[in-house]
Amino acid sequence: MYVDGFMAAVPTANKEAFRRHAADAAVIFKECGALSVVECWGDDVPEGKLNSMHTAVLREADETVIFSWISWPDKATRDAGMAKVMADPRMSPEHNPMPFDGKRVIFGGFEAIVNE
Repeated sequence: MYVDGFMAAVPTANKEAFRRHAADAAVIFKECGALSVVECWGDDVPEGKLNSMHTAVLREADETVIFSWISWPDKATRDAGMAKVMADPRMSPEHNPMPFDGKRVIFGGFEAIVNE
């Protein structure tokens, strides 16, 4: 299994807009080969003394940290699927605008080494 992980800061007032944005995108990711898409709204995200999820995404006082992941069968499926997703017109800002500052999204791809 291969996983894309994401964190961002979303204006708290945009929670429902973010949920709709994520739900619409999830349909496209699954059409392009993703096994699952999970979007989580921060509920118990402590401030760290040295670092934290808040500082990682430069969260402002009126924002909430989100944590998300997309599971794929393998990296090859992810690479092909992600290319399709990025080319899909339904993902354009005109069709599905991001209700947050995309410049502060942190992300990465991960090979699963334990999946129980």
